[in-house]
Amino acid sequence: MIPQTISNLIRKFEENIRKLKASGNETQMRVEYLNPFFRELGWDIENERYDGVYREVSHEYTIRDEHGNAKKTDYCFQVGNMPMFFVEAKTPSVNLDKDPKSAYQLRKYGWNAKTGLGILTNFEEFAIYDCRYEPKITDTPKDARIDYFRFEDYETKWDYIVSLFSRNAVVGGSLNEYVKTLKISRGALEVDEAFLKEMETWREMLAINIVSRNSELSQRQINLAVQRTIDRIIFLRICEDRDIEPYGNLQKLQKKKNLYSELTEIYHNADRRYDSGLFYFRQEKSRQEEADDLTLKLKIDDQPLKEIISRLYYPAPYAFSIMPADILGQIYERFLGKVIRLDKTTRRIDIEEKPEVRKAGGVYYTPTYIVDYIVKQTIGQQLEDKTPEQVEKLRFLDPACGSGSFLIRAYQFLLDWHLKRYAENKPEKHSKGKNPVITKMPDGNWKLSPDVRKRILLNNIYGTDIDSQAVEVTKLSLLLKVLEGEDNRSISRQLDLFRKRALPDLGKNIKCGNSLIGSDFYQGQQTRFDEEEMLRINAFDWESEFAEIMKAGGFDAVIGNPPYGFHQIHSKILKPYLKSHFLSSK
Repeated sequence: MIPQTISNLIRKFEENIRKLKASGNETQMRVEYLNPFFRELGWDIENERYDGVYREVSHEYTIRDEHGNAKKTDYCFQVGNMPMFFVEAKTPSVNLDKDPKSAYQLRKYGWNAKTGLGILTNFEEFAIYDCRYEPKITDTPKDARIDYFRFEDYETKWDYIVSLFSRNAVVGGSLNEYVKTLKISRGALEVDEAFLKEMETWREMLAINIVSRNSELSQRQINLAVQRTIDRIIFLRICEDRDIEPYGNLQKLQKKKNLYSELTEIYHNADRRYDSGLFYFRQEKSRQEEADDLTLKLKIDDQPLKEIISRLYYPAPYAFSIMPADILGQIYERFLGKVIRLDKTTRRIDIEEKPEVRKAGGVYYTPTYIVDYIVKQTIGQQLEDKTPEQVEKLRFLDPACGSGSFLIRAYQFLLDWHLKRYAENKPEKHSKGKNPVITKMPDGNWKLSPDVRKRILLNNIYGTDIDSQAVEVTKLSLLLKVLEGEDNRSISRQLDLFRKRALPDLGKNIKCGNSLIGSDFYQGQQTRFDEEEMLRINAFDWESEFAEIMKAGGFDAVIGNPPYGFHQIHSKILKPYLKSHFLSSK
């Protein structure tokens, strides 16, 4: 049975529809009609229960239009700060059945966030969209639309709306369950599939060009050059969408000649601004890792770079301000499953699956809900009854971190824990002074200061991986997580007032090496292995690489995928060593 509140809204709307259409006042329509509509579905629209950490309804996500102008979401309904579905609101003067632009906006939000469903409404009309389909500017309002009805139908449709979009239903998984029942057309690509396809095209295009223009490079150097070029462009483009870098910075380069030379200037500016290993070109005494002396000397033609950059702007459907870090991690996990192979004689390249991926039958990415469960059961228990000062001393490790999925979720868990502790215990006290721990946002929510976010990452999060490219991606993902919620103004303030660059150096936290093979592996047999074989084995000395932590007793908790068995170790060289060092391999 329809609630009286909704019956009253229907009657009120019917009486005022002409005035509403004439005024075109979207704010009035939201306040008087949509807010009470979704409040009746159980959502805390105005944050009346006041949780300074988790808002149920956010208006902070943005997308860019064809002119580069940012538009904030009308409604993003969340559970635990995770987007569940978006609502794009229009005035009744907009005919939603004939307006493709409104549908495109809504679908762009949902597609990038992977929410499954989304709602487009002006109260008079109510349209539900399947947001798994890539939005295209040529689409009609009917494309990807799975339901449409008018306000007169709310009475008969109310139970259906409640079963899908009420807060209780969404918390119970209604949207995921409903989406599973919907067929998806062959060839339809969700955002992770689409962006992976883009990146694979860019890898091949760059590899061919770099090999042809840089004849002295080895296979390893080619892989490094291609990976870092893609990583840097993606990082800078994400920063634009988050208002950390001026929007269109990269786009402007398309009109210039010697584009790579112009791009390296942006790299140097980024190095001065961010202090991350992603843009590390001059050796610094305080850093263990070697500076990049390869990529600035590269010769790359304009055309491949122009093609890459053009696919990162309108009319391409990507909204990097919305795309979650774990989705980017899933994309990279699969991207790193392949490698560029170089024929030394012909200088031709092939993109092949890595042997370990081929033998395993592909790349397997642990679902986020499983990652979250493991993180909660390990790190959550470690944090019980502790103060932030005590938590500061804890060290968490993923010894085979891949693209960083476990470390990203562990870092988010720690950020949420700290924010909740500070926001619920005299928040005003923690927001005072020259270096406040938390600051209050315009919407009334609290957020951790940039310094605290960096400190948590450097104190608590550690990882290793045998694959140097995976290590770089883990760093990239964690650095993007540090920057969440920041903008150009806050970062410039750090530089101007405190002479602090915006990002931490993760060289001491995330390291490259085989976590199972120690330096004792080579004892008495160094001459057996050439340089390439030693790089492939990549022995790792825990006592020297994490000296302070190991002296203090080691790590407090290990997170990551469960070990899937000794039978998956394919190297005949490594098996005898592993059998003599690990009980589980005997």
